[in-house]
Amino acid sequence: MLVLSAAACQTQDKHPEPRFVSDARPALEAKESRYFIEFRSRYALSYGHSYVIFGREGAAGEMIDPEVAGLAPATASTTPYVLGHFLPVPAETGASDGDLEEEYRSASWRVMLTEAQYKKTVAHIRQLKAKSRFWQASIYNCNAFVADIARSMGYKTPSIWLRPQQFITKLREMNVG
Repeated sequence: MLVLSAAACQTQDKHPEPRFVSDARPALEAKESRYFIEFRSRYALSYGHSYVIFGREGAAGEMIDPEVAGLAPATASTTPYVLGHFLPVPAETGASDGDLEEEYRSASWRVMLTEAQYKKTVAHIRQLKAKSRFWQASIYNCNAFVADIARSMGYKTPSIWLRPQQFITKLREMNVG
């Protein structure tokens, strides 16, 4: 496992991928509900980070009161992050530095949802956040956390050992025409 995670870290991120939007709502509900989940990756000092942003969308496509969920070591120190490549380390599941800053976004896929789809997805995210207490690079990392969310929505998911930008891009490609 360690060899696989180390090999995944050796590739380079691409330039930012364009933003993609898919609509999981029936045509009749498309104009009535403006809920979304966005699968995202961002650049970081390491190999990056994957996470989700969810909430309501305004008329111009802007996020209204967005919430962030992702899995990362529960510290700004590099020591637990390095140790987490060998042993599980305590994790946090909320926003981390750079998640909402556009200049760090490396890939994204926004999925528009009905209110019912949104409530079901948010309930799953809250349950996942409550039980996800540890981060370990090769077993349960940020990609694995995002994959759990995507699978709960019925999506196919790529390998958790990809770099976050590659993971989000492949997630979209596997599930959109």
